[in-house]
Amino acid sequence: MSDILETIINYKKQEVEKRKKETPMKELESSSSFSRDCFSLSASLRDKNKTGIITEFKRCSPSKGIINENAGVEEVTGNYTEYGASGLSVLTDEHFFKGEDEDLKRARFNKIPILRKDFIIEEYQIIEAKSIGADVILLIAECLEKKGIKQLAALAKGLGMEVLLEMHSEHQLDKILPNVTIAGINNRDLKTFKVDIDRSIQLSEKLPEGMMKIAESGIDNLKNLLKMKQAGFDGFLIGEYFMKQPDPGSAFRDFVQQLNNVEPHGRAAQSNH
Repeated sequence: MSDILETIINYKKQEVEKRKKETPMKELESSSSFSRDCFSLSASLRDKNKTGIITEFKRCSPSKGIINENAGVEEVTGNYTEYGASGLSVLTDEHFFKGEDEDLKRARFNKIPILRKDFIIEEYQIIEAKSIGADVILLIAECLEKKGIKQLAALAKGLGMEVLLEMHSEHQLDKILPNVTIAGINNRDLKTFKVDIDRSIQLSEKLPEGMMKIAESGIDNLKNLLKMKQAGFDGFLIGEYFMKQPDPGSAFRDFVQQLNNVEPHGRAAQSNH
């Protein structure tokens, strides 16, 4: 585990303990969002009328610092949805990413799947994710043992949620356990922060047959996206590239238009927008 990831996880353990005391699980389970049916990210990624892109709302990151402090979550996620996003990813980590649960709640008016992007290490956080309106949870293979992944993924499935397991290296492939719906391959090396798309493509070829796979991090141009699409990726999580623009929604719209020009008969071109 990289030093920064270890720091985040250690902090997260303390944060979860504090949250448990402040808001008991029973209280989370009584929220209106807890009883709603989840949208399926897998189904949305297969939808020919959408782009295959999961757009992210992110204000800040430990490696890049402030990305966009001024963007409004309703406006940005609304535009992302309008222009054909297959899903939304919303950062809820407060200490390191300046996100909050309220961001996800405010994005919930969108009728597409929402991934709660956080560092999930305990069952409490999955109950929490469901209670604020998330459809999908992120589990990071780098910071979870197989036993933990099995337990957390089973709970998520039982709540009608999907699980995205993020991997960075080949030795994590054996952590793809039952109830893991989607495999995410992070193009960015957690130790060096260097982006290597070819390494990710090689790793994706070793995934189980039929496993839905998405590429994460470092996708900042159409060429890279098309290369990964050709390699068999079903989806692409893009956050920083759009969020660092003055108007993230317009940046996404322009990107989709470029995609349509390259793939005139592709699924993005069939979108109503």
